[in-house]
Amino acid sequence: MRLSALFIRLIVFAAAGFLSVGAAQTTVAVVEERSVLAVQETLVDQGYEWATVLGDGLQVILEGEAPTEAVRFRAISAAGGMVDASRVIDNLSVADSEVIQPPEFAIEILRNNAGVSLIGLIPATTDRDALAARITDIADGLPVTDLLEVADYPTPDTWRAALDYSLRALDLLNKSKISVNADRVIVNAISDSPAEKRQLEIALARNTPDGVRLAVEISAPRPVISPFTTRFILDDEGARFDACTADTEEAISQILTAASEAGFQEQANCILALGAPSRTWGQAVAQSITAVDNLGGGTITIADTDVTLIAPVGTGQATFDNIVGRLENSLPEAFALTAELPELPTQTTEELPRFTATLSPEGAVQIRGRVPDDITNTVVENFARARFGQRDITMGTRTADGLPAGWSVRVLAAIEALSELSNGAVIVEADKLQIRGNTGNEDASGAISRLLIEKLGQTADFEIDVTYVKELDPIAGIPTPEECIAQITAVTDARKITFDPGSADLTAATQPVVDEIADILKACGDLRIRVSGFTDSQGREIMNQQLSQDRADAVLTALRARRVPVSTFTSIGFGEENPIADNDTEEGREANRRIEFSLIVPESTADEASTLDELAAEPPTEDADDTAPENE
Repeated sequence: MRLSALFIRLIVFAAAGFLSVGAAQTTVAVVEERSVLAVQETLVDQGYEWATVLGDGLQVILEGEAPTEAVRFRAISAAGGMVDASRVIDNLSVADSEVIQPPEFAIEILRNNAGVSLIGLIPATTDRDALAARITDIADGLPVTDLLEVADYPTPDTWRAALDYSLRALDLLNKSKISVNADRVIVNAISDSPAEKRQLEIALARNTPDGVRLAVEISAPRPVISPFTTRFILDDEGARFDACTADTEEAISQILTAASEAGFQEQANCILALGAPSRTWGQAVAQSITAVDNLGGGTITIADTDVTLIAPVGTGQATFDNIVGRLENSLPEAFALTAELPELPTQTTEELPRFTATLSPEGAVQIRGRVPDDITNTVVENFARARFGQRDITMGTRTADGLPAGWSVRVLAAIEALSELSNGAVIVEADKLQIRGNTGNEDASGAISRLLIEKLGQTADFEIDVTYVKELDPIAGIPTPEECIAQITAVTDARKITFDPGSADLTAATQPVVDEIADILKACGDLRIRVSGFTDSQGREIMNQQLSQDRADAVLTALRARRVPVSTFTSIGFGEENPIADNDTEEGREANRRIEFSLIVPESTADEASTLDELAAEPPTEDADDTAPENE
């Protein structure tokens, strides 16, 4: 009995133990499952889908690859927020960090009357000393503020070319902001006049580096025109403007719309200018042109607030009164109208007075016709010499009595008008003044019209037939770089640049040749040119190379003395290399001793030497042997 009772107790105790172990295992499994599920949901909710959660008893194991160390730490913290942090086992890894991208190299350059300032980041390979020297030279005594930082990263292939171009642009522009990086150069500048703006735009368009985008915006102040003038003519030859001036784009649109309805079909050169007498300028001009159209012809001149209408000969009085009356009542309040209906001309056998002046393309001036007296004749000659300078002026005038009133004023105004042309002629008659010719100034017709209105009055009858010729324009007619080199080659082929025997001194006979080359280069604008020196094969090679370098340098110095901008020029001596003739003959050796001009074509290779480095470098020299024979 005692044994059975003890056995029963043992069995109960064992069963209780097994039940306890089972219950514990079940509890752990439930806790593990719920912990894993809770942590997994939290990580997904917070954007850590890349993490995997495993359970090991009461422990929560995190596995996966975190993008960064910071993200890994935040994922562990999120898991610790759901279960005890001591239960979280960190098996997370961190992805390898990407290669750090190099920064963008860029400079902002500002130049004004206060000096030059630079701010930005440049490669460590940039020659800071050469850059500072170049900027100091450009600043021309004004302060230079250098806030550039340096980073030691690979230099982009086009960085040096872009930087060099931006510095050349800075040298041209006194008031500018230039933004430069390896891919693009942005130039914003202010010019003193529209003509200078065009010249700068042409210069900046040259030598743009390959692979670098260029954006140029140059603003110019509007010209001040007084009197503010527009003159429109409608006759048998069609509709045309002698002068067209406006104060706003809207005014130009109003004027050209009215002119188009009157039959004007050409390209109008309407100038935006300051000096308009009223904000209703465009409205007044458009209404005046419409009146001319309604008359079927005539001339309308608006100078400041004075409007002068000259109807065609033969216009009916009733038509004239009707149209003039409507115009007078519709013009804006500030404008005053004067209208004239010419009388029919009467036939006469009397010889009419006439005065003519011509200007040839070569610059010769011939003046013929009648003047009232000897004093006026002297005034006309002196005035012509003042307007045309030291040109060939031939006087063929004669004195005559009975000339119309104001004849002398008309003659002097005609000569002044002729001086606005490159070539042409003026004819002064009793009732009309005619100007014909060619010009390189797009606004020459307008300038002549304003001049004659000022000198002769708004009712003056004059006819302007002036043709704009691009080749005569000193700005638009700038030759291309290739044309410049061709012109220089033509000069040096005809007359060589020569030196004293065995030296780099230019001979007296070659000075006119250098003068002519300097004139060509001044007209060509900003160019990158290589001046190359060559010798014959007599003498030692090392001596010949040094002599050729000295001679190339001498030509560059001579051009600089003639005020040619040579900052983008390079001189180099090739010695006896690249002969163009046989060195065994005197004629061949003479041909091989030469100076050549060529364009520098930029190369876009990564190893290209910086132009700044070239500027800082001294010309290559060799130790000459004093005992070597001199090369002539």
